[in-house]
Amino acid sequence: MSQPNATEEQLRHLIERIERLEEEKKGISDDIRDVYNEAKATGYDTKVMRLIVRLRKMRPDDRREMESITDIYKNALGLD
Repeated sequence: MSQPNATEEQLRHLIERIERLEEEKKGISDDIRDVYNEAKATGYDTKVMRLIVRLRKMRPDDRREMESITDIYKNALGLD
């Protein structure tokens, strides 16, 4: 078997880094799920909490625009 060249070594290192990060991501996802389960057990509505987390990630202008469009759609469908 031939000796791996620098390009092959670099590729192997990159793949191994990705694999480690995927494992960390899974651990973090499990931790987040545990926090939502704790919140649910305490009586919080986790669907609303997920919505709030998503809204807080948005820039204020984008959030206002989305809320405005949502209101237009709700009015058009008679949801108010």
